Amino acid sequence: MDVTNNQFVLNKFGFLGSDFADEIQKHAIITNIKGKTEITREGQKNKFVPFLISGSIKVYSLNDGRELIYYYVRPNDSCLMTFSSIFNDYTSKVYAFAEEDSEVLLIPVSVIHEWLIKFPEINRVFYNEYHKRFSDVMNMVNDAVFHKLDIRVLNYIKQQISVTGNNPVKLTHKEIANNLGTSREVVSRVLKKIENEGEIIQTKEGIKLTVNENVRHL
Repeated sequence: MDVTNNQFVLNKFGFLGSDFADEIQKHAIITNIKGKTEITREGQKNKFVPFLISGSIKVYSLNDGRELIYYYVRPNDSCLMTFSSIFNDYTSKVYAFAEEDSEVLLIPVSVIHEWLIKFPEINRVFYNEYHKRFSDVMNMVNDAVFHKLDIRVLNYIKQQISVTGNNPVKLTHKEIANNLGTSREVVSRVLKKIENEGEIIQTKEGIKLTVNENVRHL
């Protein structure tokens, strides 16, 4: 496959020049990952750093079976936690899960380690990723510490609409509970409360946000 002429690769790495294009053609691959597929897990040795071309990847940790979501990798982004493993024996500290059918560019972690020295300007790509992911994690921490559960549930719904582009969005009460570290019964009560307040509508098609301006800016 001609990786270097892929529009995503040109947009992401074109500024690095022809020598880098030869390197990425030699080492990188583009592949498809089916939705609802685990990509990596905590303790696993990472072989690749994924750059998402299309789809959605959830990055999270597990504690007693409950998920703590750190961020979602969106198109044109990379998994920063996977990248950081190149400085830590390539061992993953998180789980990564393809939420939907996704197309990814995979670059071997060992090769990226070499590129950081050979092509120092590539650091610009990862500085940008650090900025975005740090903001995501800070938002997650602020949400968990300072917001009541009804606000957290509403923010989670907005986040899922932003990630998937769907409103209504298909979400089960159990899924929301697992992702927010609470019980399904509590989430059901909260959803009923915010529905009564006019924030959402629950339908057979999913949960619909009634006012969706600024959703894309979460």
